Amino acid sequence: MLVAELRSTKEIVGMIRGCLKIVTCGNKISRNTKANDPLKPLPVYTKVAYLLGLRVSPSHRRMGIGLKLIQRMEDWFVQNGAEYSYLACENHNQASINLFTHRCGYSKFRTPMILVNPVFAHRLPVSNKATLIKLSPSDAESLYRCRFSTTEFFPRDIDSVLNNRLSLGTFLAVPRGSWPGLDKFLSDPPESWAVLSVWNCKDVFRLEVRGASRVRKALAKTTRVVDKLLPFLRFPSIPEVFRPFGLHFLYGLGGEGPCAAKLVKALCAHAHNLAKEGGCSVVANEVANGEPLKGGVPHWKRLSCDEDLWCIKRLGEDYGDGAVGDWTKSPPKLSIFVDPREF
Repeated sequence: MLVAELRSTKEIVGMIRGCLKIVTCGNKISRNTKANDPLKPLPVYTKVAYLLGLRVSPSHRRMGIGLKLIQRMEDWFVQNGAEYSYLACENHNQASINLFTHRCGYSKFRTPMILVNPVFAHRLPVSNKATLIKLSPSDAESLYRCRFSTTEFFPRDIDSVLNNRLSLGTFLAVPRGSWPGLDKFLSDPPESWAVLSVWNCKDVFRLEVRGASRVRKALAKTTRVVDKLLPFLRFPSIPEVFRPFGLHFLYGLGGEGPCAAKLVKALCAHAHNLAKEGGCSVVANEVANGEPLKGGVPHWKRLSCDEDLWCIKRLGEDYGDGAVGDWTKSPPKLSIFVDPREF
């Protein structure tokens, strides 16, 4: 973390945070295969830096403080071997977008969707046509490395994510009666399956919706009262979001097969019930715009964001392009792996 401090009064007027990690930026075909073995894609990794939390005091904006914080943080990124720097930017914050794209050399890169669903007072039914298995962190790591290691932004230290105290578990869904055991699943999975993990943001930060009228607040409260008194109606109530509330973040979404979207829906219902037990008001998920399984993720459009803007910058030219080339110029992939540590 870097802060901007006034020399005269020692007042902090700006701050920025950054982190480093190694992620997948593409894939290459393995050359070490036997004659009868199918070609296997292998991940291509790169060291990236993630910028977050840029804040400048309103009384000291338009003075170049934000730009200096970014530049100093980028210097630290380069010193520590980062090849790219990226960030998420609110797509309606034009001033912030201009700062990064016009003055700092970033380019618009990906536009994932943030899907948010309220947590109701009633529990959601989980399809009886699906079998849900909670995987241990080590089993979840094996699954993710086997099936997702070539997904864009997949973190090489996925084990650190899954073993973090904020990770509430990884859940696998298969059609009822088709669970073959993990070893068999990794080599020969059933025709349809889906997986996701749950991250507890509630113990890190809380959000609050402001600016709602008294009428809207009263209407929302009425829906909660009805839902609480008559839960068997499964009334789609509006949770208390006008005071600080917590959320669970769903990450590592993936799957295959004709029933995968339905299995995702079952997993999301289970995640909703976990969030209800945990006292959360919403569950959120971020997926690529082209994600094939996004139709299985229940969400309210009013709470969601169709395009969250990710910007990227190549930090240097003194390293090899490798099998991917310049990542900043690569086309979007169908899926991305959103690291919950950055949400």
